[in-house]
Amino acid sequence: MKTIPVLTKREIKRFHNVPFSIYKKDNNWIPHIMQEVEDVFDEKKNLLFRNGAARRWVLINEAGEDIGRIAAFVDRTQSLKEKQPTGGCGFFESTNNKEAAFALFDTAKHWLDNLGVEAMDGPVNFGERNKYWGLLIEGFDKPPIYGNAYQPSYYRALFEEYGFKVFFTQHMYEVEIQDPMIDVFVRKISHMNDREGYSFRHIELNSLTEYAEDFRKVYNTAWKSHSNFTGITSERALRIFEKMKMVIDEKLVWFVYHNSEPVAFMVALPELNEIFKYVHGNLNLLGKLKFLFYKRFRKPQNAFGVVFGVVPQHQKNGLESLMLHEIKKALKNHTVQYKKMIITWIGDFNPKMMHIVNVLSDTPYQKLHTYRLLFDPNAKFERCEDVKS
Repeated sequence: MKTIPVLTKREIKRFHNVPFSIYKKDNNWIPHIMQEVEDVFDEKKNLLFRNGAARRWVLINEAGEDIGRIAAFVDRTQSLKEKQPTGGCGFFESTNNKEAAFALFDTAKHWLDNLGVEAMDGPVNFGERNKYWGLLIEGFDKPPIYGNAYQPSYYRALFEEYGFKVFFTQHMYEVEIQDPMIDVFVRKISHMNDREGYSFRHIELNSLTEYAEDFRKVYNTAWKSHSNFTGITSERALRIFEKMKMVIDEKLVWFVYHNSEPVAFMVALPELNEIFKYVHGNLNLLGKLKFLFYKRFRKPQNAFGVVFGVVPQHQKNGLESLMLHEIKKALKNHTVQYKKMIITWIGDFNPKMMHIVNVLSDTPYQKLHTYRLLFDPNAKFERCEDVKS
């Protein structure tokens, strides 16, 4: 076996073809969009290349068949904030063969080691955590949510036998949209309605700039206690919303205001994988036509809660319950009758957010691990620190 670096258009195609052989008998698997994965490795589109690097490889067996792939990357700015300079590996795929998997891990580790890196997280993304992050350990009977990780069950053993240890666990839950509110919600909502100064609005696409700025204000305030958090700019917030504009359902994106100041939001989208499963991972011209056709005639039955946040001073007021109530109320007579909302993954390093989500739902959807490998076997391993309140 040997690994070859992905450098040419032909090798890029091989890189994207590997998963189709790994998952050919898995009916739940839905491939990531090739063009979106390529954006991760595009130095003009991925800003992390300004002070970072990435490389990817395909693994070939003795018969010349492509049997695996992996990528490695390092964001030098973020890396130096860790106790050990830390890079990452991701987009890992392999046959159920320890020798093959270890050859891929060795390749990524060796490349990072030569860059002065001392630890490797995986499987992760060279970018935001909302995509391509984590290893599925529970929920193999359910299809993956758009952009989320999905892997065969045997990957867990391959990671752990190589020496990866659990850095944190990611939990996803689902909420029945059409079910009536449970008693605890009703009490919270009654309590909230007795308070003055709160108002609720769903997004309006003709005022996208205004809502993007409200999103930025809440996001930067709600996440400022997270380690190494630097916040997002107005320009970046607007780019996020403009990128989502084509698929936003106005009744799925809600903001809470207190005396006209934004204090909370919940951003959900139609579950796009219910459309992308017909595209087969390629959003070329034919893929775009398929997407538009199925988007119009086979609307998603479920929604996906991408992100939500509440500024700290309003986090104990039950706003998350009231937002869900407002969404359910708005969707009762909506043209699209969504059945479920799958809530984005929450890390166990964030106990406060875990508590909020568990109030919204106690029905698991999937569970994932993010692993860390320390290159020095004698170094002390520590799990991800909890977010400070």
